[in-house]
Amino acid sequence: MGDLTNSDYYSKNQRNDVSSNHEGGFGVSVMELRELMELRGSEAVVKIQEEYGDMDGLCQRLKTSPTEGLTGDATDLDKRKEVYGENLIPPKKPKTFLQLVWEALQDVTLIILEVAALISLGLSFYQPPGGDSGESCGTAAAGAEDEGEAEAGWIEGAAILLSVVCVVLVTAFNDWSKEKQFRGLQSRIEQEQKFQVVRGAQVIQLPVADIVVGDIAQIKYGDLLPTDGVLIQGNDLKIDESSLTGESDHVKKAADRDPMLLSGTHVMEGSGRMLVTAVGVNSQTGIIFTLLGAGEPGEEEKKEKKVKKQDGAAAMEMQPLKSAEGGEMEEKEEKKKANVSKKEKSVLQGKLTKLAVQIGKAGLVMSAITVIILVLYFAVDNFVLQKRPWLTECTPIYVQYFVKFFIIGVTVLVVAVPEGLPLAVTISLAYSVKKMMKDNNLVRHLDACETMGNATAICSDKTGTLTTNRMTAVACYVGDVHYKEIPDPGLLSVKSLDILVNAISLNSAYTTKILPATKEGGLPMQVGNKTECGLLGLVLDLKRDYQPVRNQIPEEKLYKVYTFNSVRKSMSTVIKLPDGSFRMYSKGASEIVLKKCTKILNQEGEPRVFRPRDKDEMVKKVIEPMACDGLRTICVAYRDFPGDPEPLWDNENDILNELTAVCVVGIEDPVRPEVPSAIVRCQRAGITVRMVTGDNINTARAIAIKCGIIHPGEDFLCIDGKEFNRRIRNEKGEVEQERMDKVWPKLRVLARSSPTDKHTLVKGIIDSCLTDQRQVVAVTGDGTNDGPALKKADVGFAMGIAGTDVAKEASDIILTDDNFSSIVKAVMWGRNVYDSISKFLQFQLTVNVVAVIVAFTGACITQDSPLKAVQMLWVNLIMDTFASLALATEPPTEALLMRKPYGRNKPLISSTMTKNILGHGIYQLVIIFSLLFVGEQIFDIDSGRHAPLHSPPSEHYTIIFNTFVLMQLFNEINARKIHGERNVFDGIFRNPIFCSIVFGTFAIQIVIVQFGGKPFSCTPLDLEKWGWCTFLGLGELVWGQVIATIPNSKLRFLRGAGQLTKKNEMPGDEDMNEDNEEIDHAERELRRGQVLWFRGLNRIQTQIDVVNTFKSGSSYQGQLRRQSSTTSQNQDVTNVSSPSHVSLSNALSPTSPTGRESLSSASVTSGMSPSLSDTLEVSLHSYVVHYS
Repeated sequence: MGDLTNSDYYSKNQRNDVSSNHEGGFGVSVMELRELMELRGSEAVVKIQEEYGDMDGLCQRLKTSPTEGLTGDATDLDKRKEVYGENLIPPKKPKTFLQLVWEALQDVTLIILEVAALISLGLSFYQPPGGDSGESCGTAAAGAEDEGEAEAGWIEGAAILLSVVCVVLVTAFNDWSKEKQFRGLQSRIEQEQKFQVVRGAQVIQLPVADIVVGDIAQIKYGDLLPTDGVLIQGNDLKIDESSLTGESDHVKKAADRDPMLLSGTHVMEGSGRMLVTAVGVNSQTGIIFTLLGAGEPGEEEKKEKKVKKQDGAAAMEMQPLKSAEGGEMEEKEEKKKANVSKKEKSVLQGKLTKLAVQIGKAGLVMSAITVIILVLYFAVDNFVLQKRPWLTECTPIYVQYFVKFFIIGVTVLVVAVPEGLPLAVTISLAYSVKKMMKDNNLVRHLDACETMGNATAICSDKTGTLTTNRMTAVACYVGDVHYKEIPDPGLLSVKSLDILVNAISLNSAYTTKILPATKEGGLPMQVGNKTECGLLGLVLDLKRDYQPVRNQIPEEKLYKVYTFNSVRKSMSTVIKLPDGSFRMYSKGASEIVLKKCTKILNQEGEPRVFRPRDKDEMVKKVIEPMACDGLRTICVAYRDFPGDPEPLWDNENDILNELTAVCVVGIEDPVRPEVPSAIVRCQRAGITVRMVTGDNINTARAIAIKCGIIHPGEDFLCIDGKEFNRRIRNEKGEVEQERMDKVWPKLRVLARSSPTDKHTLVKGIIDSCLTDQRQVVAVTGDGTNDGPALKKADVGFAMGIAGTDVAKEASDIILTDDNFSSIVKAVMWGRNVYDSISKFLQFQLTVNVVAVIVAFTGACITQDSPLKAVQMLWVNLIMDTFASLALATEPPTEALLMRKPYGRNKPLISSTMTKNILGHGIYQLVIIFSLLFVGEQIFDIDSGRHAPLHSPPSEHYTIIFNTFVLMQLFNEINARKIHGERNVFDGIFRNPIFCSIVFGTFAIQIVIVQFGGKPFSCTPLDLEKWGWCTFLGLGELVWGQVIATIPNSKLRFLRGAGQLTKKNEMPGDEDMNEDNEEIDHAERELRRGQVLWFRGLNRIQTQIDVVNTFKSGSSYQGQLRRQSSTTSQNQDVTNVSSPSHVSLSNALSPTSPTGRESLSSASVTSGMSPSLSDTLEVSLHSYVVHYS
């Protein structure tokens, strides 16, 4: 495959060579650039020198300037795209509508129906020979000819085929629109990713797809490189190339050592400028994509086998925000691969799939029994009771009867199987995702939306999320004086001022700028790192300008840069002075930089000694008061080095030491005005908000109080990273879950935390067993290092504005406005999804129960289903497709935030829902059976029961069908409320889709009844009968009020019903799987044996308990003992063998009153062989140790 593609490329590129010499006029071809990009390290440097002289030579050949970039001329850009390609990888072709139709046709029940309909169609044209055969075939043909309807026998088969076509088209259309929405979402995500490029000497942000070969791109910490390129100039640049090479160590890049930068790799440190040399399919990742056949459908399966892990990862990385599992592909990830499909299922989907399977099984059994009863009844009636012979010429008529019975059976199955469930989930999620975009939530993984509704904890960043991320310097300490506001420059010594201005102007990213306000009277625009903007603002406040200083020493003249990272917590820049010596400017978190200072500038601007006790005093008198006002404190310092001998710059510890402090600046970042109310809403909704920040503990506490995360006088923890690690780690430095469980419930603020601390906290909360429900944790992050925490969390929120590409890659939802209150909206939408599905379930299950029972009993008693196959399909269509659309698109209300999260283990069907389903089911069954058995007397019409094979539709059965549909229609309005609310019309007009579907269905029903005729087995009804049908339908609304009046507490059995669904949906082992999802594959293998063993043991215990209970007659004691033993299993860590031993010894020695006396293993094993008892002992021990 590779050779083939290469040869394709060669032939293509010979053409490109021609164009490059004539059309394009560029001095280098695509192929040459591709060959260049395949080289690494010094080879590449040599190649550039040999072929092009130096980087400037390569830039000239590509007609670009290393400092000013491309001119941005449209014709030039188009020419470059034509010659070198666009920065796009062609997406996979979407499935066509016909393919989706074909997929919908694969549904087994539909196939069975089609076959049955075809047989029925074929047989309906068969006429038995001879005139008197009607008599001889008995009941089979009776009545058909009399009505002259025999020739209309084909209609039912045709109608079934037609309805199947309708169902298929609707399903395919839904899939198609879903696919379309996903594509829209994908392109939106891709447009979100922009990159900084220099064009016409201006730095501009461009969508990644618009970058062309020859562009000069500015790269910085946290970027995901969108193209291949060659480094022109870099500061302390380190790249994570693991996605392409599998090497986890970061690679240092420098223009003179290893200038090659590859697409799909992450910038972990530093900054620089690169010349773009390959885009799209010609870049390294693009080549891999081409080899994987990105453009061909159905290649993914092959991809796994053919391509190494790294290549796969790289391919995933290329479209920066596309993949679900992108990011650094670690070994663990590989292990989890087998598990991904399981993990993809969210809590809700897991529960629903189970429920659908169970209902399906029940339906299958019911439909099979229906068919068997009908066939037996017909056979016994005809051949045993009436003693008719089986005549050969009558066989087709008999077969026709059997086919009819079979069709009735299949229809029961069709109605029973809730194929609308997955559809409802999809519609609800897709609708929510679309609407969430307006609420500034860009959802990347669908299930994150629903998981968010169950969130119990949010770990949020401070800067930018809770605060405005608009930094302004408001206080400073310079020359031994603490100024509470920015001083007049005249009060400072010239020396101090010069050093301060130079230190801030040079020792910050040159991309950080303060631009004049766009609107009149508005605030100046801050571009780049906001903390640096605050410092540059200080320079402007001191009536100086940073730009002339930068112009004097442009970026390429900076001698060495130690960029900011989470370990250093500071940034330093070295410049060479005219006399050959060096000066290093440094800035960073005040307590960290001050520790490294040995001198400080006094009032005259001269350095004086800065002793440890001076430092302590400064912390107490300057830094802490600033921090208590919620200010972030930054210390600016410098150090001079001799030019000869030149210092060893790589020896960081020696270099970043013995500094001279210049000043400490207090920077304010005000709390966003809408945050305090959003946090109150979260707390009311049962969600704990924790602040995790890299800031000083006092600053963090002050902001947390302003936000309302903590209130003065409350017993909550505010600790820093050091204290946090001391509390949760043992002597060996390992995190212990037991210690973690003592910290996290009260922790509200974690300050000076590293990304590792954040990850540890999230993992600790998720793995905790303190509460009966597993905690569902959402995390916000913006930095590259937040990646692991975002991935680990149940829902990861990345910042759309301040977030790095790596953080976005690891996240589930991107906050396009970086605002905390958008997270609250996500919670609201998540809960709404869950409620929408519950509404649909309540409606669907009522219809299911009623339709199946009616078809079943009707068939058994009258040998014919009161609801015909085509009618059932119509009911199925309204209750599945239309209802899912109507109920899944309910907009969320504030009331959703007034309750606690449901939790992972709560049964899908609550007791209120069970009450509604049973209540409405009873009403509908009473009405329908009354109509079926005494309807002809009530309305004074002919009975429709026991009608022969091809008899015309009766008015009697039409009334039953019409009443049934109208009851469903009005019950759909009842289904809008699932928590027992009385006003079911509340907010109905806010959902136009619902209204239009209800009215639309009603209109179609009128058409079907009045003009449906033979295909729908309907006969037109007069106004009076319509009135009665509508009246019985409206009764549903009144009956709904009656049901709402009955308190749940009166209906004891409902609790059991709720529990039953809970058990069915989430049996113990499945629950284990849910929680094990987070555990390593190997660890899970280990646990599986223990779980199985323990489950077996539990069964034995239960059986023995039952036996003993019968023996002693005390039904409660044994049960209670067992419960107490299982609860002790969770609590007793010290008494390792207590839980299981207690229960087993209780079971085996009924005489022991509590089981506590017989804790010894002797009593457990008294009745077993020694080897079994040993095994039991060991396994129990290992199990309990493992789980406690």
